[in-house]
Amino acid sequence: MKVSTNLERIADQSVTIARRAKRLSSRQSVSEVALLEPAYRVALSIFRDSIRGFAESDCALAWTLKPRDKELDALTTDIGEKLMAVASADPENLPSYLDLIFVGRALERVGDHSTNIAEDSFWRDQATDIRHTQLRSETAVL
Repeated sequence: MKVSTNLERIADQSVTIARRAKRLSSRQSVSEVALLEPAYRVALSIFRDSIRGFAESDCALAWTLKPRDKELDALTTDIGEKLMAVASADPENLPSYLDLIFVGRALERVGDHSTNIAEDSFWRDQATDIRHTQLRSETAVL
């Protein structure tokens, strides 16, 4: 049940991304769209690995997602800061920059929900709650 809720939230974020992309495509193109590429790749990788970890009961894979989610958080924070700086210098394209900021935020949330799936699968297979643990080496837990 918890996994299905997180999948639903990931779908909600996907709809947000699609709506923002539709708005972006109706406006003058801004080169800062490229800033989202690394965050997109990390979010997609975390999502795929969370599903694979859940389906294959791969606790080692599930354990690796928390640090990757932290990396995604840092990426999206950096993207947001860069976009805010560009937006203040180019107010004509402010709506596009805001859409990009919201897409970055949605990607960050995809990472969070994907990590939740990994944590739930870890709990299912190991009966260990890793949600609020400090990041330790994989061998310390497994």
